[in-house]
Amino acid sequence: MKLVRISMTLVAVVAGLAVLFFFTLAPSIVGSLSNQVVGDPGEAPSEASLAFHQTLVVGDLHADSALWNRDLQEYGEYGQVDLPRLLEGNFALQMFTTVTKSPRGQNYHHNTADAPDNISLLALAQRWPAATRDSLFARALFQGEKIKALDTASEQFTLIRTAADLNKLMARRQAGEKIVGGLLGTEGSHALDGNLDNIDHLYDAGFRMMSLQHFFDNKLGGSLHGESNAGLTAFGAAAVDKMLARGIMIDVAHSSEQVVLDVIARTSAPLIVSHSGFKGHCDRKRNISDATMQLIAQHGGLIGVGFWSEAACEESVAAIVASMRYGIDLVGVEHVALGSDWDGSVNTPIDAADAARLTHAMRTANFSDDEIRAVMGGNMLRFLQMHLPSGDLNTL
Repeated sequence: MKLVRISMTLVAVVAGLAVLFFFTLAPSIVGSLSNQVVGDPGEAPSEASLAFHQTLVVGDLHADSALWNRDLQEYGEYGQVDLPRLLEGNFALQMFTTVTKSPRGQNYHHNTADAPDNISLLALAQRWPAATRDSLFARALFQGEKIKALDTASEQFTLIRTAADLNKLMARRQAGEKIVGGLLGTEGSHALDGNLDNIDHLYDAGFRMMSLQHFFDNKLGGSLHGESNAGLTAFGAAAVDKMLARGIMIDVAHSSEQVVLDVIARTSAPLIVSHSGFKGHCDRKRNISDATMQLIAQHGGLIGVGFWSEAACEESVAAIVASMRYGIDLVGVEHVALGSDWDGSVNTPIDAADAARLTHAMRTANFSDDEIRAVMGGNMLRFLQMHLPSGDLNTL
């Protein structure tokens, strides 16, 4: 009997330690292992490159930093993006995307829509609100609130919802302020929970970009990494129409090529590919065909060049710059931007603080000053000025 009591006590202690580990240490361990800065960062920037970098508008179309249990006001011990690093890298603009479902065992070739969900476990470990256990929409709102809280907490960060907000940001920066503008987007419209009215709710919460798919097929249509390779569904078409009517920019970074073609056939509105590579440069499943990229560009779209190996084929700044060069030659410089996928469970050779290394590498690779200005953020700024809602939200 005594032995049984000792065994039960040991089981209770082990269980208690397991629970303690799950809720206190596991999230930071997963975050640090998932978002490492590794690979070849290239040469340290010269004084001339650093000086030129400070004259640029720097902007990035995709970071999943709100997914993780980190204080974005502080320089993190791990991860790739936070406010201090954005300021150090001279960023003017950062799109923060919300990840609401990610299938366990995810890969770029095949994922089932009903695969066990990584984000459910991460949300539980990070003690997200109870509503996020069953609602992907609630997960998007919760992550969005983290970015809005940063806007409240820091005078060096402001949430951009309109072109007027953007113009105010740029005026402050031109006056010498060190300040970053953040925007909100979703990673996949499974975040709608199948309800078109949630487009309005996300818009009201500040979301200005929505991607249609992520790693799996959903109610809107096929994913580049799903099972069907299907195009836009009737629900997807209705969602696209409503997004555009509300002034929400559409991101097709993970959509099947047929979904991309269907959206282009449906609307003249330019699309965003927030984080990707060019298949002709890096022949991986993650990258859609050059022909489809050219079609996106012909319709005024913007393509964010990814920083991780599945997009660029190597973990190196040189590979990122080579992808940029390929993209410029393929679709034109006005359609190429930065699409890091920082904090998106990918390893990258630089973090936000090291953005000047990209500028230096582009200068070393004989990019013109105009090309560098455009790709590093000028194109993103112009696109947002054209496609964000124009005025004060109170008048919209």
